[in-house]
Amino acid sequence: MLARYVPALTWLRTYQRDDFKSDFSAGLTVAIMLVPQGMAYAMLAGLPPVIGLYACTLPLIVYVLFGTSRQLAVGPVAMVSLLASVGVSKLADPGSKEYVALVLLLTFMTGVLQLLLGVLRMGFVVNFLSHAVISGFTSAAAIVIGLSQLKHLLGIPLENQENIFALLYETVRKIRQTNLLTFLIGVSSIVILLWFKKKRSRFPAPLVIVFFGSLEVFAFHLERYGVKIVGNVPQGIPTPSLPAFSVNSLEALLPTAITIIFVGFIESFAIAQSIATKERYKVDANQELLGLGVANLVSALFSGYIVTGGFSRTAVNYQAGAKTGLASIITAIFIMLTLLFFTPIFYYLPNAVLAAIVMVAVYGLIDVQELRHLFRLKRVDGWTLALTFVCTLMLGIENGILIGVVFSLLVFIWRSSHPHMAELGYVKAENAFLNIKRFPDAQIFSNALILRVDAAMFFANTRFIENHLRNCLVDRPAVKYVIFDLSGVNDIDAVALHALHDLVHEFRKQGIEFALAGMKGPVRDLFEKAGWQEKCGHKIAYHTLPQVIKDLGLM
Repeated sequence: MLARYVPALTWLRTYQRDDFKSDFSAGLTVAIMLVPQGMAYAMLAGLPPVIGLYACTLPLIVYVLFGTSRQLAVGPVAMVSLLASVGVSKLADPGSKEYVALVLLLTFMTGVLQLLLGVLRMGFVVNFLSHAVISGFTSAAAIVIGLSQLKHLLGIPLENQENIFALLYETVRKIRQTNLLTFLIGVSSIVILLWFKKKRSRFPAPLVIVFFGSLEVFAFHLERYGVKIVGNVPQGIPTPSLPAFSVNSLEALLPTAITIIFVGFIESFAIAQSIATKERYKVDANQELLGLGVANLVSALFSGYIVTGGFSRTAVNYQAGAKTGLASIITAIFIMLTLLFFTPIFYYLPNAVLAAIVMVAVYGLIDVQELRHLFRLKRVDGWTLALTFVCTLMLGIENGILIGVVFSLLVFIWRSSHPHMAELGYVKAENAFLNIKRFPDAQIFSNALILRVDAAMFFANTRFIENHLRNCLVDRPAVKYVIFDLSGVNDIDAVALHALHDLVHEFRKQGIEFALAGMKGPVRDLFEKAGWQEKCGHKIAYHTLPQVIKDLGLM
């Protein structure tokens, strides 16, 4: 019973000693990757780098206890960091005490809302964000994230961070202020990271550039020449404290929190489910919301910020051999040790190095191939991706994803209200009734019209079905029988039942009879509850089309 609420007990009870070596190796590998990455993402979020390290400690352990994925590597991610920066920077200046307090409050709100969604079994809500919307948003946000690091890469102050066109204009205008040493450190770091990514993808390249970047600054006192550095990183793990809040702050941050929950959870659940499928165990969307919710609450209480599962870190964790959540616990322990004993070594770390880590990390999120694939496969999905991408770039992160979601829902509504319908004919070679548009040689009956509806019938599409039927009958004046093949109908609502009844009643006056075939059990039950058995008799009880054709004497 307890394992239902603390899923970690499931694998802890059966933990194999032989798995410890793999878990330890994976935990250490991710920790080496996460230390510079956590600091870089905190800087992207407009926070002191140490807050990124705080978010990589206790929240990881808490998620392991309450989450269902055994390989998911939880921590700060680029997308969520940018969303936090965009949302909170409207209320306070990045880096200020008020700004940090608001980010902690945002983290706490995110945790509470995730917990609430998990308790209410609302994990299905992620289905309302289509793949096309997520892909378009992710690609555009990756560009926004990358360009937001130009100020650290060039060593010049840039104010416009969300509107990339204003940012690029400001960059061009201030380009002469570029600090050459900062630029060289940043570009060389990017080159090194890209080389390792291509040649030695599993090697902890961020640690290499952190070490050599810090060494260069320390050896040559480059901070004296304008190279911005991280500076003092507080040692130790912070004591728990509740974030300060007000009603106005809660109202102002709510849209950002909701956006973060959707985007962060989709990224997290997608990678968790992918690996769980390979390893043959199940992840539960509702329990994942609970696990991430508790992790974010703990993160806020211990001065961390928003965490979720990350694609790249989870892939590294899995490839490094992680068998269970113990790998993440080991990662958290190593980062705690770093906070307790090793933070002084980050004093001379150049901001340009952290910017390079962010830029290379998000570079792989730009997916041009997916746009081509969707346009080739389903053009409207391609337009959904393109619209989300353009709107995110031009109107900002939150507006972009909102427009993408609304457009995808409108597309869904349009598709649902315009179901596919096919006129069927008999194909002797196949001994089946098939779509006459795909099989032009199919035999049709001069006095009978056979229509198949390939969707649920409900209030929004009954008018379309009715109009389609009327148009068909205009072209076939000799029809005396209308046969609906309902084998593709999984559900029907009361409005559709009533509209269909009116049609039967209307056309019966014109000498046209209706017959229904292929109804699934639940649909047939609804027809019987509506009294169709008494109204139409056996004409709703046909299981197959051949039964109808034989009974009506058409063949």
